[in-house]
Amino acid sequence: MELRRVVVTGLGALTPIGNTKETYWDGLIHGKSGAAPITYFDTEKFKTKFACELKNFNATDFLDRKEARKMDKFTQYAMVASDEAIADAKLDLEVVDKLKVGVIWGAGIGGLETFQDEVLNFASGDGTPRFNPFFIPKMIADIAPGNISIKHGFMGPNYTTVSACASSANAMIDALNYIRLGHCDVIVTGGSEAAVTIAGMGGFNAMHALSTRNDSPETASRPFDATRDGFVLGEGAGAIILEEYEHAKARGAKIYAEVIGGGLSSDAHHMTAPHPEGIGVMAVMRNCLENAGIKPEEVDHINTHGTSTPLGDVAELKAISEVFGDHAKNININSTKSMTGHLLGAAGAIESIASILAIEHGVVPPTINHEVVDENIDAKLNLTLNKAQKRDVKVAMSNTFGFGGHNACVLFKKID
Repeated sequence: MELRRVVVTGLGALTPIGNTKETYWDGLIHGKSGAAPITYFDTEKFKTKFACELKNFNATDFLDRKEARKMDKFTQYAMVASDEAIADAKLDLEVVDKLKVGVIWGAGIGGLETFQDEVLNFASGDGTPRFNPFFIPKMIADIAPGNISIKHGFMGPNYTTVSACASSANAMIDALNYIRLGHCDVIVTGGSEAAVTIAGMGGFNAMHALSTRNDSPETASRPFDATRDGFVLGEGAGAIILEEYEHAKARGAKIYAEVIGGGLSSDAHHMTAPHPEGIGVMAVMRNCLENAGIKPEEVDHINTHGTSTPLGDVAELKAISEVFGDHAKNININSTKSMTGHLLGAAGAIESIASILAIEHGVVPPTINHEVVDENIDAKLNLTLNKAQKRDVKVAMSNTFGFGGHNACVLFKKID
């Protein structure tokens, strides 16, 4: 069976450095940091007092107030980003066959704030179970794609992938395969997360996963730097419209890039730590290259998982050197988490958008905040440090890994 070609025709971004795809891209190429002191709650007793929150975002600027109250933040973010992507794709909702349009979304946690608030409210009462009737519908991770489909009438496949920080990359790979196999013509995919909460910050602090650089939040996310001390939590959403190539051509759609492959693997090693030699990461990149039918030397750019953790950054770069061999030094490698922080289940989506826009604009965004060379990292690698670099990017790879050893990798190519 010949697989159908799949292309990107719409993008939507809601991030700590920009609330649209245009402002997000501008923030990326100018090396803007989204980290700042937390405003959502009192952090006096927290080890980490900063995060990458959204800026100047009000859900009711986009959503009816009554409807917004029925949604956790992660769903609100999904609605806003997906609306932007659908508009960007110029989908005619009166003409498109909605039975062939699906929504496959990623969320690592879902409605954490809703769960937290309802349980705290119960715990502070007299033991009477007075819960909001929207508690469960707001909290469950699959509700975001449900709401997107309800709003637009999309009746194709509709579900959420949950694989921790790999969730939205998993969603994109599922979407790619549904279209390749002819089950759908269009899929709204991506992911959202809203974990900058008491429970989120407290939980990640308890794991010693977060940076505690409270004296300089804007420089705390420093992938590949020898002084890195953990990731910076972020929030937001990224939405991507994937479409069958001939379907997109027939309606005269703008095509950003082609999605040529997706790879999956497991570390099978530890609940939270990556395999120190990057064995699972090697496997996922090789799987992706094979799935795309391209050679390692064809890859120009890799947007790494690059979370700014002591173990993860080294393991990933070891894997890249192993898989790409001598060509690794010719690849523009970066970590946009240095600017956005780590959006957990939405990371794969916003980083794929960064990769797609790097192809479109011929610019690779920088890895900011790098000051001290890590002797455990191959000095020959081009980590695109501190300043964006012009590059004709024909093929870009986006890596995303999650707790539990979940690895996902997606490849994008400049359209022929």
